[in-house]
Amino acid sequence: MTTAIHIPGYLAGTWDIDPIHSDVSFVVRHLGLARYRRSFERFSGVIVTADDPFASTVTAEIDTASFDTGLDVFNRHLLGSDFLDVETHPTATLVSTGLRQHGEDYQLDVDLTLLGTTRPITLDVEALGFGVGIDGAKKTAFSAATTISRAEFGLTYQSTLANGNFVISDEVRVLVEIEAVLRKER
Repeated sequence: MTTAIHIPGYLAGTWDIDPIHSDVSFVVRHLGLARYRRSFERFSGVIVTADDPFASTVTAEIDTASFDTGLDVFNRHLLGSDFLDVETHPTATLVSTGLRQHGEDYQLDVDLTLLGTTRPITLDVEALGFGVGIDGAKKTAFSAATTISRAEFGLTYQSTLANGNFVISDEVRVLVEIEAVLRKER
């Protein structure tokens, strides 16, 4: 049996992700130079912290059209059939399949569905804590990150510059900062 690292204030229960105090972002290399970061504005999810922390689960849904590059022409291209194809696939989903300790932190195995393709990925997770907000509500927070390949999800559109650099990298870094509010204690 695996022994969990002590997390101060750990509380078993059902938690709703608070989109106001959370962030779901992606980072790609642009032109082989800069790191280009954007956040999805609309997402939801539920975290169930179990009595045995390693039996905890997460489900989440992201509105893939809910980011803004600041330029309408880029938005139309990224939301169109060359990339996210939001008309056909308006959401990305994440369903956890397992949690394990990794050093002082954790790794969360999930099935990520994007563009109708489901692939297993692993998120590196840091449990930030459990506590009470200024409104008296019980809260918890986590940070998570992973790197995925666009091509593995069917995002194969690519344009190359004269110097050979790709306009947008295949590698996408996914960064998640989650604060959740207790719905029901176990």
